[in-house]
This record gives sequence, structure tokens and C-alpha cells, in this order.
Amino acid sequence: MSIHIGAEPGQIAPYVLMPGDPLRAKWIAENFLEDAKQYTDVRNMLGFTGTYKGMEISAQGSGMGLPSFSIYCTELLKDYDVQSVIRVGSAGAMHEHVKIRDVVLAQGACTDSNLNQLRFEGIDFAPIADFELLQAAYGVGQDRGTSMHVGNIFSSDSFYNDRSELVSRTSEYGVLAVEMEAAALYTLAAKYARKGLAIVTVSDHLITGEETSAQERQESFGDMVEMALETIVAVHGV
Repeated sequence: MSIHIGAEPGQIAPYVLMPGDPLRAKWIAENFLEDAKQYTDVRNMLGFTGTYKGMEISAQGSGMGLPSFSIYCTELLKDYDVQSVIRVGSAGAMHEHVKIRDVVLAQGACTDSNLNQLRFEGIDFAPIADFELLQAAYGVGQDRGTSMHVGNIFSSDSFYNDRSELVSRTSEYGVLAVEMEAAALYTLAAKYARKGLAIVTVSDHLITGEETSAQERQESFGDMVEMALETIVAVHGV
């Protein structure tokens, strides 16, 4: 039993979807998983396990930012032997060709966080997605006709960032969108030799100023969740 999750052995599936919002984890369980049961409410960071197309899959909230995500992801990988984690969340677009409601499959994740600088003592570690999950998600997206992009994203340590020049500078180098967790996922997946992928939906645009409505976010989030679940089936299903 881990400190922050507190689930009993066997209560968490080998494959986990991780939204930031714990209520999103509950929403995933209620709308996409059969016979879902809650295994934790420690600190109100909810987690559930159910089945999708006969496969056991869990949905676990992570909180916002790399430090919070790192706590829950570390415990999932280390204490519960989780094999694959897919982050499902929102992101801000940083390129004009990336549109509102588009899906971004994060091939790699830049970051301004000190977590990896401390871990690697000055070496610029490059956090990247698991190729098998990435390839499967791209195939699922193509089959579904999803408007999607594959490329680099930026995992920021700050939601309200005073350094606006970083947006233009990183976008010049092809960074597609900004969020706050993927770099931690990819680093931890590498540490524990597991699979990790971030699938994010564009909820707002840093260049055009566009934003999605609450209803649009819900609908697009559902499409992304189905895409993530089908990716798990494609990679780990019998």
C-alpha cells in the first residue's frame, strides 16, 4: 500500500489513464468503464478500476503540475506494478496550424522544471514517449478521423508564466502545445522501464486567443479518452 494512493494490492489495473482532475477520473470511470469501483479517495485524489472491452483499466487523478503528477505516477509504477500510463488532459496550442479541439500526441516533452536538472545533475535528459503506444495511438486516430498532430510539447512548471517570450521561442523550434505533466510521465516511465504516452486536447490557443466552451471541452475530452482506451487495447489486448 502506497502513502498517497493507499490502494490494496490488486486493486489497480496494469494500464492506467491519468487525467489531472480527480473528478475527470470519476467521469471516465462512470462513462467508459464497466463495473468500475473506487479504490482510493486519499486527499480527494480519486482512482477507479473497471473494464473496457474485457480489459482491466484504471483511471487515476494526478493533480496539476510535474511535482504532483510525479507523486502519483511513481507510486503507480513502483508500488502497483503498472505497465502503461496514458496521460489524458488539455493543452494550449502554440502554433497556428494546431487548432482548437485538435489532439496532440506528445512525441517528446521539453520542460523548464528543475526536477530533471536535479536528477541528472546538469545533463539535458530528453523525455520521450513510448514508441509502441505512440504508433498505436496514431493508428487509432487515423481510423477515427481525428484531427491530430504528433510532435514536441512543453511541460511548464508555471500555469501563469510571466515569460511570454518562451512561447514564441519554443514554437519557433516546432513545439506544438504547452501543458504541465508529460515530461514527468516520460521520465518516470524511462526510470521504471514502463510505457508512457501523453494525449492532450487543445482547449485554448496561446496565439489566437481562442478558447473552447465547457461543453466543447467535455465532448472533445470524451473523444480523447476513447482514443486512449483503444490505444491500450491495440497494444496490450489479446
